[in-house]
Order: sequence, then structure tokens, then C-alpha cells
Amino acid sequence: MTRQASAKQIECKRLTIVLIKPSKYDDEGYVIRHFRGVLPSNTLACLGSLTEDLNRSKVLGNDLEIRIKILDDTVQKIPVKKIIRSNRRPHCRTVVALVGVQSNQFPRAADIALRFRAGGLQVLIGGFHVSGTLSLFPGIMPEIQELIDHGVTVVKGEVEETWGDLLADAHHDRLKPLYDFMDRKPDLSDKPVPTLHSSYLKHFITSNFGTIDCSRGCPYNCSFCTIINVQGRKIRFRSVETLKNTIRENYRLHGIYYYFFTDDNFARNDCWREIFTMLASLRAEEGIIIRFMIQVDTQAYKLPDFVELAFRAGCTQVFIGMESINPQNLKAAGKAQNQVQDYGEMIAAWHTAKISTHIAYIIGFPFDTPESVEEDVNRLKQELGVEQASFFILTPLPGSRDHVRMMGAGEYMDPDLNRYDSFHETTRHPNFAPGELYATYRKGWFRFYSFEHMRRALANADPDNYWNILRNYIWYKNSVQVEGGHPMIHGFFRLKDRTDRRPGFPIESRLSHFVRRFRDVCGLIRKWTLLLLEMEDLWLQTRIRSKAELRLVSELMRVREKVSRNLRTAELQLAHYRAKVHIPELQVPSKLALAFRDLNLGLTKRITYSRTDIKRFWAGTWRKWRRKKLFHIPPHKIFMHFLRDAQLFLLFTAALLHAQAEANKNTNRPLMPNPNRK
Repeated sequence: MTRQASAKQIECKRLTIVLIKPSKYDDEGYVIRHFRGVLPSNTLACLGSLTEDLNRSKVLGNDLEIRIKILDDTVQKIPVKKIIRSNRRPHCRTVVALVGVQSNQFPRAADIALRFRAGGLQVLIGGFHVSGTLSLFPGIMPEIQELIDHGVTVVKGEVEETWGDLLADAHHDRLKPLYDFMDRKPDLSDKPVPTLHSSYLKHFITSNFGTIDCSRGCPYNCSFCTIINVQGRKIRFRSVETLKNTIRENYRLHGIYYYFFTDDNFARNDCWREIFTMLASLRAEEGIIIRFMIQVDTQAYKLPDFVELAFRAGCTQVFIGMESINPQNLKAAGKAQNQVQDYGEMIAAWHTAKISTHIAYIIGFPFDTPESVEEDVNRLKQELGVEQASFFILTPLPGSRDHVRMMGAGEYMDPDLNRYDSFHETTRHPNFAPGELYATYRKGWFRFYSFEHMRRALANADPDNYWNILRNYIWYKNSVQVEGGHPMIHGFFRLKDRTDRRPGFPIESRLSHFVRRFRDVCGLIRKWTLLLLEMEDLWLQTRIRSKAELRLVSELMRVREKVSRNLRTAELQLAHYRAKVHIPELQVPSKLALAFRDLNLGLTKRITYSRTDIKRFWAGTWRKWRRKKLFHIPPHKIFMHFLRDAQLFLLFTAALLHAQAEANKNTNRPLMPNPNRK
């Protein structure tokens, strides 16, 4: 260490830790970033909590001020130059940590790391790519060695018990090229629980959503999985009491009441019963109504009381690792725990408990063909009746046994890590022509999320889950149809920075980029309009109708049959009055009810259950326009149908907002009265 570095070490009074979760590049080289995201990063939350805990305990010294900056590349632009300047201030040192880096994010993470290294900052990188590849290969992969050669510190394994040592080395400017903590799996029972703050959550579509990993590890042996080779096959779990305190604090300070428990397999957490009981007690005793979704295996429903206690605790959705419906595929993947003959019973068990099902389905197993995938998608919809599905392309992820086997056999694998996201073709499949695997994957999304299937699923959904499912449909359809990608990486309204492009792609002129973005935004508006109209029609055909509305409709039908002609406004008002006499709910109508009444007693002159007639009119008008029969298009009908469409859209928007408001209100309402609370 030089004297100048030593002097700076002595003078350093402020250590800034910049935690960055990198995004990935799209096929045009632009960073995938959105105005609003959907899924916050649990890794950022973990490292943020660890750093805050170290700051409180003054592990690095009483005189050292530690500042923490959290940046998510998927929803925030990384201010590289500003962060580099912060390291040049007197008595200050800035350290950058690229966290939770997956294989498809590694090219983006490497580019960010090299920019910070060029600016003189210390940089660390960790996550599944470096940990997985370093754990399965005796040497260091070239892309990792390149970072080490440029002075980037590579961290292998989990850091709950070693984060303080890493930051101490960074503080004293003595970071090593490589840290190997793979054999030091931390005991999570006494470690800080991941917490997210409002300043970060404001970048997401809803600020009441949180993530927590209650446990890590998985006991199974799936060949395509990286979890077992990074986090191990022994389950380690957090203290239930610590979880309780964190959930209570998040609820009271940040308003977080919906969680995604990110455990790879929640059912194999030894404390699942205690966690469910704790969540149920928060609801009953403190009025803290937490709702959540979990990931489980196909055998979880067979655990005594698991499904019932999950429902009582507030579980609304379960993500199931079904992977395939073909037993030969499951055997080839080492997924012996999945029994296809039990799938129907499994889905029925969750539905009986009023918990919606969301399954993972992987395309590209050895026995898959385009025809078999189409048949499986139909079975998922019609035979099993799952509400949601996430489709993936089988990918030899670095850190999995599949990747090691293919490397050893010399089989073709795409050299571009940016494509290892499970949404691109990275191998050659004997049953699929080049490009056909991806085309089959895309068709699977569109076939499953057909209007008919979504309508059937919502019509059969439990009323308490209706809006959760519908909102997920909007998110998924936006990702697949509007953004052209996967819901796991897409949020709402794509952003493209002109100068922040993958090396090797040209930086466009301002004019060229403006033209590109103008076309992009016009396309987004058109696609979003079609999507919202589809979702509006879906809501109209499946929405939950109150007793008041059903009584009103009954009265309307009685009057219609009696007069045997089109209803007029006065008669509708009379029908509404008669219904109001019998239904107290109509005597003091809510704003939503008033909007519905005004809609149907005004221009539409009838209760609307579908956009079918409106769509038929617009389709006919468009045909006349194309045939240049302009005089056959009545202007007054265009105006009336436009107004009807606007009214229906406003009503749909009001219903969405009303549902969200009700959900927020319910979080402040105890499930049952607490006799001990005064």
C-alpha cells in the first residue's frame, strides 16, 4: 500500500456503500428498464439490512460514518459519474457492490463494474453466476477472470456472516481478488431480515409489496437448477420471532402488507407451521392482515394442515414447480418428486382452500415437441384449470448440472450470457428446428392467456382473489403482448437511454433516437389501448355483482317483459326505485354504484355485460372506412359509441381503484375482534 493510500485510509471518515442490482440488455442492446417495476429485489433488501445492522453496531469503528445507497438498474438509471465523484471528496470513500448477479445480467454487471474501476472505485461482484460457475468448475471462467484482471473483487457464496469483514477490507483498501465463502453457509436464524424502504418502493407499481426469503436451500436434485449448487441442499431458515418483528415494522412504518416469500420451496422450511401460525396471530390479535404468495413443490399439499394453515395465514396464490406434464421429461430432469397422476388432486386441494394456482412450465425437455407442448397447454387450461402459468425455455444455466454436462460433452451452447434468461434459445433441440423452440414458447403464452381461459378462470375464482388474478393478467399480458418479453423482467412503460447501450451497438444521434422512441411509444399506446379494452371486456363479463345489482337486473327484466319494448329512462328509474326499496345497499349508493347507475341510466340504456356490440360497431365502421364508404358511417353513432366506450373505461378504472382502496382499508381491519385490546 502506498503512503498516499495509507494517508487516505487514516483520513477516511465516511464510507459509502453503493448496492446495485443490475438489469440486462435487450436484443437491441438497450438496458431493460421501466418507469415502474413490479418485483422488488430481495437481494438488495438483504444486503441493505446487513449494512444497516453493521452501521448500528459500529463494527467498523465509532468514528466512521457509513452511508448506504440502493440502486435497481431495472427501474433506476445508475448515476455512474456522480458516484465516481463522490469517491474524490476529502475523507470519503465509495465502494460499489453488484449484487445478486444472474448469468443473463452478468454482461451488464461487467460493463458497470469496468466503468467504476476506470473511475478508481473499489468494486465487488457476487450472485448466482459467479458462485455457481466457481462452485462447479475447478478453474475460473474467462468472463470472471477478465473482471479479476481489471481489479474487480469476486465474491463466491453468501455473506451474512462475512459482510463486515468485506467492508472492513474495502474501508482499508485491501480487498482481495477473490473471496470464497461457499463452505461457510450462514445460519440465518439470527441474521437481519430483508427490509425495503419507501424511497426504493416508490419505483414500483405498488408500494405495499415486499419480499422476504424465510429460508434458503432445496433438498431436491433437479438437473437444471442452480439453487442446490449455490445455496445448498440443506434448508436454513430465519427465526420466526425475527420475521414477526420485521413484518410488523414493515406494516407500521412502510405500509407493506403483501409479500412474496421468495424461498425456493417454502414447504421444505422446517418452520412453515410456526410461520403460518404467526401470520394468523398477527391478523387475529393485532389486526395486521398480511397476504402473500409462496413457491412450493407438487407434494406440498400432502403435508398435514399445510394448505389449510396457508389459507388462514393469508396465502392468496401458490407458485408450483410443475415444470412438465410428461413423466419422461420429469425423469430426465431428475424431478422424481413430481407425480403427474396427482396433479389434478393437487390443484383441486389448493382451489378448495380458495388459493389460486400459478405453475411453472418449462419447454424444451428431451421428449417435448411442438405438438406435445400445445397439448400440454390445453391440459393446463381445460383439465387442470390452473389460473396462471409462467413459461420458460429449458436453459443450461451456469451453476447447474445441465451446464456442466453439456460443457463436458462439447454440445453447442450460445456464447452470449445475456441470452441465458430462460426466454431465449441457447441450445439445439433435435425435435425443434432453429427458432421453432422460441416460437413454440411464445405460442404457449398466447394460447394459455386466451380471453376464453381468463374469463373461465375469473368466473370460477374466489371473490377475495378476483382482483389479484385480474391484476396479474394485466401484468402478464403487458409483458408478453406489449413489451414482448417475460413478466419476471418487465414492468410498465419501457425506458431507453440513448447513451446507455451495450458495447458493440452504435450510439444513435439524438434525431435517430427520437424517431425510434416516437415509434416505440406510438406502438405502446396502440398495444396498451387494445390490452385495456380486452381487460375491460374481461371485467364486464366476469365481475362480481352485488345483491343490489342482481335485484336491479331482475326488476329490469320484469319491466322489459311486461312492456315488451325498449326500456326508457323513466321506466329504468322506476325499476331502480323499486329495487332500492328491497335492497338497503341501494339507498345510500357508493361512488362506484352511482357511476354504474349513471352509466346504465344514461346513454347505454341497459346493463352492460360485454363490449361485443361496441366491438361489432367499430369493426363495421373500420370496414366501411377501408372501402371508402364514408357516407355510410353515421357521425352521431360514432359519437355515441365513443362516449359509451369512454364511460365503460372510466367505470373499469374506478373498479380497479376501488378494489385497491378496499384492499388497503382491509389491512387496517382485524380479522376478528381482540377481547384483550382496549
